[in-house]
This record gives sequence, structure tokens and C-alpha cells, in this order.
Amino acid sequence: MLPQQAKTWYLRMSALYAFGAWTVLGSLFLLPRKKDELPVGGEQISAIGRGLCVLLGISLEDTQKELEHMVRKILNLRVFEDESGKHWSKSVMDKEYEVLCVSQFTLQCVLKGNKPDFHLAMPTEQAEGFYNSFLEQLRKAYRPELIKDGEFSAYMQVHIQNDGPVTIELESPAAYAATSDPKQLSKLEKQQQRKEKTRAKGPSESSKERNVPRKEDRSASSGAEGDVSSEREP
Repeated sequence: MLPQQAKTWYLRMSALYAFGAWTVLGSLFLLPRKKDELPVGGEQISAIGRGLCVLLGISLEDTQKELEHMVRKILNLRVFEDESGKHWSKSVMDKEYEVLCVSQFTLQCVLKGNKPDFHLAMPTEQAEGFYNSFLEQLRKAYRPELIKDGEFSAYMQVHIQNDGPVTIELESPAAYAATSDPKQLSKLEKQQQRKEKTRAKGPSESSKERNVPRKEDRSASSGAEGDVSSEREP
């Protein structure tokens, strides 16, 4: 293997490893980047140069308070070097770098045996509005032209060049309280189960569902050559 090929392979594997980390409620993954791209349907819809790639997992319990907390943390987190090369000294705003945001509901995964379950993620209809508010707050607090995003709920391939690699997990205050208290986590699960049971369904529809095998949830997976796919059922 040639040195350049070995370097490329290492960067690709680093990106895959970074995405393999376990996550919890209210998580944001921040990855300092040199270049990120979001192709949808074979078309590149967004790309940045040096900056942060933010994977946003929105939970059922997230509110405006959590949103504002995360925006402050993302923009002020010191993960870049300063002019003298000192690490962990500058934020994305200090360096005037870009931010690429990706809505990633699979960060709200809870394992049931070996199967991922995503019922703690905010439902699509609510999550889209929350995600748009998150982007709006980022643009208000920073420079709008430096905040990029993908396409909500679309199947995407996220091409990432992780510089380091460096991956940092952030939790909102409410998420930390929930995951630190098993009783609170159990309460959230039961609340979602009750909501699902009370959704209006016709008798014929319910009976059909009982007789038809459930489709497996499609979740984020690592593709070939370091591509990271993200999908949410519409």
C-alpha cells in the first residue's frame, strides 16, 4: 500500500470509528472537520471546508431551554488550535469556521436485546420544527452564511474527513438528568408507549397491522469507504 493510500484509508477508518461510539439522550456529536459533504439522491446539497460537523439527536423531552444551551456550547466549545499551534484554545466562532448540521434521530437509540429502538426520539412532525429552530438560533448567534445543513428526514450519505480524529459528545442539562436517573429514563419510555397506544386507528387498520410482519427499522450505518449514511422514515 502506498503512503498516500495508507493515509486515506486511515482517515476513512477514523471517521467510521468516530461514528461507532455509543450515545445517550440529548446527544450532539461535534467533529472538527476539514471537509464535509451531504449528497442526497446522487446530488451534493451541502458542503463545508474547515469547521464542525454537528450530529443532532432530538429527544422527546427537548425544549427551547435545551436548544439554547446546545447552541451556546457548540459555538463556544474550544476544540481548535490558536495561531501558535496550541490545541483546545479556539472555538469555531474564534476561527470563523463553518458548521454543518445533520439531524440524526438514531442518536436516541435504546437497545432491546440486539435491536435498536428509537421511540425516545422526537416524532418527525415535531422534530422538523425543532431542528429548524435549532438552525435559526445558530444563524442568529453566528454568521448565517457559515451554517449549513442537509435535508431533514432524507436518506443521506455524509462524507466526513475527521481531523484528529476528534469526536466530542455534548448533553443538554435535561438529558443528563434523565440518563443519570434510571427511573426518569423509564418514565420517558412509558410516556412514549402511552402516546403510541392512544393514536387514533381504525379497527380494520389495527387488525391489518397485527397480521402483517413489522418492517425492520433502518438506522444509521457505515457505508463503504468511510461514507456514513443517515436515514429517517418520513
